[in-house]
Formats: sequence, C-alpha cells, structure tokens
Amino acid sequence: MLLRENIYDLLRADILACRLAPGDEMREQDLAERYSVSRQPVRDALLRLQREHLVTVQPRQGYRVTPISLSDARDLLRFRLALEPACVAEAIESAPDSVLKSLDEFRRFSGSHEDFIAYNRGFHTALAHASGNRRMAAALCDLIGQADRLVRVSVSNLRGHDPAKLVAEHVALIEAMQRREVRTATRIIKAHIAATEKRVLPALKRNAVIVEERSS
Repeated sequence: MLLRENIYDLLRADILACRLAPGDEMREQDLAERYSVSRQPVRDALLRLQREHLVTVQPRQGYRVTPISLSDARDLLRFRLALEPACVAEAIESAPDSVLKSLDEFRRFSGSHEDFIAYNRGFHTALAHASGNRRMAAALCDLIGQADRLVRVSVSNLRGHDPAKLVAEHVALIEAMQRREVRTATRIIKAHIAATEKRVLPALKRNAVIVEERSS
C-alpha cells in the first residue's frame, strides 16, 4: 500500500500534468481504486490540495479539479516575475562557477511539446536551485510546477509557439549569468516571464476549461 505522502504527490502530479484535467470531477472511491489504497489517504490528499487551490470541494458531490482562472494565472505569473529574478541575482552573486557552468545542458533542445515542457521545467528549476537559497528555491519550484498546468492547457491553443525562440532566450540568460552580469540577466529573465504572460494568457482565454474569475 502506498504511504499517505505518496498519494498526495501522485495526485498532485496528475493534476499538474493535466492527467486529471481542470474541471474534472473526482470521487474518493474512484481515486482510491486508481491508486490502490483506502479512501482515508485519498481524503487527506484532497484536503491538502484544496488548501493549495488545486482541488475544489463540492458538497454532497465529491471534488473537482479547480478550473484555471485568468486572474489566478496572472497572479501566479506576477509572483514568479517578482521571485525568479531574485533567484537569478542570488545565483550570480553566490553560486560557484561549476553551478553556473552546469546550466550549459539547457543550451539546446529538440523534441515534442511534451518534451519541451519537461526541458523548460528543468531549466527554471535549475535556476531556482542555483540561487542556493532553499526557501526561495522551494517557493519558485512550486510556482514552476503550477505553471506547467497553464502551459499544458494552453499549448494546443498557443499561436506562434516557437521552442527555438524560447531556447535562445534561455541561452542569452545562461551567458549573462556565466559572465555574472546581474543587471543584464535580471532584465532578460523579467522580459522572458513577461513574454510568457503575453503568450499564455490569451491562449488560456481561448480554452473552454478556464473560468473568468477566481473561485471563492
């Protein structure tokens, strides 16, 4: 039998990967069968995910994967705009050369949309950890994980999606960080996140699973 923490991790991963899509209805018994556990660890996981606003409780009806609202997506990206440049600056100021050199693995990409999502998550997670600040890294990694859901929902509607352009932005950031140019690097990462908002929000707006306002 899987441990309680494992159920939370698995259920959260299925929601962020949209294997359980925004708006999907869920019942404790169905999830218990899905993960081969009793209903209690499923209930505990669902309540934790409700506190993270990933699950909505529907009285007498079960649960639902919280739909993505434009306001919440905007809040998430704005929080990231405040936090990720701080991680980049911290990395430039404090990380050893070997850590900045390790970012070279993200200079190239080839593969599918799904592969790009994994590559992109890996790159931004590496930036978070390069900061050496565990609290900032943990907060940023959570934002990056939740942003995956935005990208997955929007990618089929994303007009002009060009991985080569995004990889080029990553390369420019890597080079500025390796030269330890704080002002240039923070300018690049801020522009990168702002461009993400301009791409993703209109794509989300065209997608039927989003809602206009944040749920109460």
